[in-house]
Order: sequence, then structure tokens, then C-alpha cells
Amino acid sequence: MNQLKVLVVTNFGSSFSKLSNFQLLGSLPTFRRMRLERVSLSSLNTSLLELANLQKISFTMCEIGKALEDGNIDLSRVFPNLVEIEIDCCDDLLNLHVGLCDIISLKKISITTCHELSALPEEIGRLRNLELLKLDSCTKLLELPESIGDLRKLRVLDISDCLNISNLPGRVGELRALETINMRGCLGLSELHKLPSSVKDLTRLEKVICDEGAGHLWKSYGSHLKKLKVEEVKEDAFKSLMRVISPIQQF
Repeated sequence: MNQLKVLVVTNFGSSFSKLSNFQLLGSLPTFRRMRLERVSLSSLNTSLLELANLQKISFTMCEIGKALEDGNIDLSRVFPNLVEIEIDCCDDLLNLHVGLCDIISLKKISITTCHELSALPEEIGRLRNLELLKLDSCTKLLELPESIGDLRKLRVLDISDCLNISNLPGRVGELRALETINMRGCLGLSELHKLPSSVKDLTRLEKVICDEGAGHLWKSYGSHLKKLKVEEVKEDAFKSLMRVISPIQQF
């Protein structure tokens, strides 16, 4: 199997699958992408794991909290050339492993519908090559760290449906490469009467997606943000209902 490029492991059972001999994947010279669904990473021997050629990894409804909170794991050694990571519907993810911030090859981070995630590490500013940061429907996330201002290559920031984020960091204006911000469904942000004054420095910003009625926050900086187009989105009734219903556990 030395020509294997992609591995997809999908578990249709009611409990998490546990994989063994995972470290053998590190010997595959063309192995580039991996997608795991309903798999537990708590059983992995990470001390032996090194996926030197892996560029993209996706976790869907996986048990990854312990693996990504263990401070003894050197993720930059496990994933030295990782470009993209996707984490979706992983309910046990409470905090993001600070070691993720040492994988400087990362260009895309997508964390969606992880309702228990409450904070990002301040060290996230180390990811100097990051181009996309997506934090969709992380409903307990309270804020973005100030170090986000160090992400000088970031082009897309998506914090849609992050209900508890009530402000943007003061250093947001240092994201000089930023082209798109999606803050649709951010109830706390929509209720703000002002944005950080530094947003006037986002001269490459072309598109902001926000809730209906929140567009004035950006339009007031129109004299500085010449390229900006603001798209106000009306929330549909179904999404409004789902906000007050606890997330349903999936099989």
C-alpha cells in the first residue's frame, strides 16, 4: 500500500471506534489526507506517531478532547507538514492544544459545531502562514485572543453563529491581508454599538457578512474601507428555533 494517498475511516456504530497500529501510516511515502468519523483518539500511542507527509486531516464526531488537550504531545512533530485541519461536531473538545500553534505550515483551520470549545490559545498568533480561520457554531467561545493580530496572511475569518463572542479584539486591524469576515449569527457582536477603531486599517477587506441591522457598524467606516461590501443576512425561522434547543447527539 505504499501508493496510498487518502484514508477514510467511517464508523456507523453507536460507540467510538478505537484504532491500533496507527503509527504504521507514517511509513507511507505518498499519504496526504485522512478523514476520521466517530473514532476515538484517546487510544492512540502519540509518542510513536509521526505523519510526516500528511497535509490534511479531518475529524467528524470524533472523541479527540484528551488527545488535543494533552500538553505532553508535540503536535509539530506528529504533523510537521500539515496544511489543513478540520474538526466538526466533536463534543468533547473543550480547549485547543497549544501545540497546534507550532505547526507553522498550517494554512487552514476549520472548527465547526464544537459547542463546548470555550477558548483559543493565545499562542495562535504563531501561525504566520494561516490564511483561513473558521469557527462556525462554536457557541461557548467567548472571545478571540489579541494575538490574532499576528496572523498577517489571514484572508478569511469566519465566526458565524458564535453566539457568545461579544467583541472583536483590538488588534483586528493588524490583519492587513483580511478580505472576508463572516459574523452572521453573532448575537453579541450584532448588539454592539461600535467596532474597534482599528478596523479602519483593514484596507483589503472586501466583504462582511452580518445579521440584518448590523451593517451600519461597518458602513460608518466606509471612507476608510473603500473595497468593502456589507451583506446583511436575515435569519431564517428554523435557525432561530435551533438556537434555543440543545444540540442533539448524533450517532
